[in-house]
Amino acid sequence: MSMLPVTDLWPRIEPLLLEAERPSRYIDHEFGRTKKADADFSFCMVYPDTYELGQANQALRILVNAVNAADNLCAERAFLPAPSFCDAMRERRIPLFSLESCAPLSEFDVIGITLPHELAATNVLETLDLAGIALRSSDRAEHDPLVLGGGPCAYNPEPYAPFFDAISIGEGEEVVPEALQLIRALRAEGASRKDILRALAHVEGWYVPSLYAWLDEDEAQNEGSWIRPCEEGLPTVISKRLYAGFAKNSGWEPCIVPFSEVVHDRLNVEILRGCARGCRFCQAGMMYRPVRERSADNIVDSVLQGLAETGYDEVSLTSLSSTDHSQIAEILTRLNRALDGKGVRISVPSQRLDSFGVDMAGLVAGQKKGGLTFAPEAGTQRLRDVINKNVTEKDLFDAIDAAFAAGWRRCKLYFMIGLPTETDDDIKGIASLAQRAYDRAKAAVAPEQRGSVRVSVSCALFVPKAQTPFQWDGQISPEEALRRVGLLRRSVKYRAVDVHWHDPETSFIEAVMSRGGREAAEWVEAAWKRGARFDAWTECFNEQAWRDAASELSLDPASIAQTTYDTARVMPWSHISTGVSTKFLALERKRAQKGVTTPDCTFGSCTACGACPSLAAENEVVQQRVAAGARFQEGGQA
Repeated sequence: MSMLPVTDLWPRIEPLLLEAERPSRYIDHEFGRTKKADADFSFCMVYPDTYELGQANQALRILVNAVNAADNLCAERAFLPAPSFCDAMRERRIPLFSLESCAPLSEFDVIGITLPHELAATNVLETLDLAGIALRSSDRAEHDPLVLGGGPCAYNPEPYAPFFDAISIGEGEEVVPEALQLIRALRAEGASRKDILRALAHVEGWYVPSLYAWLDEDEAQNEGSWIRPCEEGLPTVISKRLYAGFAKNSGWEPCIVPFSEVVHDRLNVEILRGCARGCRFCQAGMMYRPVRERSADNIVDSVLQGLAETGYDEVSLTSLSSTDHSQIAEILTRLNRALDGKGVRISVPSQRLDSFGVDMAGLVAGQKKGGLTFAPEAGTQRLRDVINKNVTEKDLFDAIDAAFAAGWRRCKLYFMIGLPTETDDDIKGIASLAQRAYDRAKAAVAPEQRGSVRVSVSCALFVPKAQTPFQWDGQISPEEALRRVGLLRRSVKYRAVDVHWHDPETSFIEAVMSRGGREAAEWVEAAWKRGARFDAWTECFNEQAWRDAASELSLDPASIAQTTYDTARVMPWSHISTGVSTKFLALERKRAQKGVTTPDCTFGSCTACGACPSLAAENEVVQQRVAAGARFQEGGQA
């Protein structure tokens, strides 16, 4: 049986802390951390970015806790050091290490790397290289750690496929500990690395890329899939694993309190998983179906226990759409009553774009009214219908009236540019909508307070995401994106309305990674070898490295990102199933082209997306809303 890591790198790391910008990133013993000594199989969960970002990640916390709760298994954490610290470690030949044991990742039985967003791709290679582990699965030795992947980007795994031994598709609470126990048992029997991967490939929710051949364009379109099993009996479609116990499981679980401030530095309690609003650009809304919610009793008890055990003075009720919870008003009322006078702040990170959302924000804000964020996404009703946003100008203006009358003075509006069918009139519509929103905000406050009113506009470039109705639609070029941003800026006449936009070059990389096949993996590796890393950091993004890599490979990334296809085209992720059928996605795209909207199934009738029957689940939220007497109507506003 494998042994736990024994090498302690601390004597070599400690002197480096004098050079570190934030030494607390690299030290152990935070309050609430777990270090198991009675296990014989080791797993290290890695977030491919710095501690401040990774420690706040709920998936990392969930999986580490799930593994540590299993007999014979121990889980530790690791994070990618800041760029300068990575360089210092290489100079001194110090490998990437875990926090709990300060042990090299190469000594663990298995390491897991989450894939939180497309711009983390080069950081996956930086992680492996710094750990002294071969970048490609095919180059690893028999007793090297198995490298597992998972997370949001796993729903198109091909741009990462050569770098992972296996990739988890779906929710990991049960499937990750189950896989580790299988690997442990097979290693105890003396199974080879390939035999272990072959066994894992037969477990629902696991994709082993090395066991599948990658086809060329003509073969893929003729066969209806880009992959072909290399052995008989392997599944040709890998379906996501659903954690059926979410609703019943407690929202509180052991939580580490960091030494220094991290992103979202507060207690996070997940109250709701999934969203069926059906925005056609939104990958999360498709891949986390069906919607499941925890009960009010569960949530209130979890919050109170979590606050008592961590000492936090803020709690966030997290989900994709927290104010859609059927009992949200009851939850907030009960928490306000229980926490009255204790100096604890409650936050709800996602609000409905209507006056009900503002009412719920009012329940948590108290006297601290910072800014509210709403996401109309498009500047005209025509385009909002195309993307199935299901909100109107009246919804936005009613929300602004209610918010500014209730004491808010700042509002941020989120939009996308480059959405399918967008025209210059839609861009001008963003400016018009923002200026009229500003007028409504000023009208809702006393004359002497109007100088404090601020409205800002934030624009992201549309990225066609795998597993969505818009997966077949191309992205506009970075040059065209900048032209449309310029048109928007010229169209906004009010100085009090600020316009911000995302870098279109990084959004271009996202689109290639979202839509690419295994050829994108070659691009990632070539870019990393030219110095690309920490691409999500503006100051680190190395556009030239990506351009040079494409030239070396004779790759045309623009064709991957920008080509629009018919829905009959087989996309590179067709062998990965979220439960939502391709037929439904194609129908939604057709409805988009006609400007026809689709209602949220959790407010009314089934929309036949396929998730519930294919995943053997039930849509329980409709009944819960009826039972709770919630203030919702069919087709309610997002």
